[in-house]
Amino acid sequence: MNELIATLVEPFDAAEVELRSYASSETTYHAITIPVSDWVDFALHAHEIGFDTFIDLFAVDHFTEAPRFEVTLNLLSMTAKERILVSTRVPYDGATVPTITDVFQGANFYEREAYDLLGVDFPGHPDLTRILMPDDWVGHPLRKDYDIGEVPVEFKAGSADL
Repeated sequence: MNELIATLVEPFDAAEVELRSYASSETTYHAITIPVSDWVDFALHAHEIGFDTFIDLFAVDHFTEAPRFEVTLNLLSMTAKERILVSTRVPYDGATVPTITDVFQGANFYEREAYDLLGVDFPGHPDLTRILMPDDWVGHPLRKDYDIGEVPVEFKAGSADL
């Protein structure tokens, strides 16, 4: 673990760090797992020590595992040329992760997407409303237990079976 990553995780006793590489290259990054209680403080600390470029935030439904939902934050330090992926896990019946929009404004739409498609709540978010699905949509379509349903297909008259 390099000095920057050591400085980053030092205040967080429960942080777990793993060096990983991308499947398509030899480029490495640090995968850091933290409890949800450290989410905002960790993001703020990361920003303060140089991870100032917000890349992505996404959620994953690990249907058969507990805690079920994983929320991951992808940050970059341009000056140190270092990338980190910070993850936390939350249960199905308490899928709540505090918003980091006060730290990274770019997280706004990403948190809304995780809320809309997976039902992860982000308390403190300035406008936690649906972003992709209609306002009256029931459920969260990227949950692995969401009913697939069907969309009727109308074929044009005169089409031939091949």
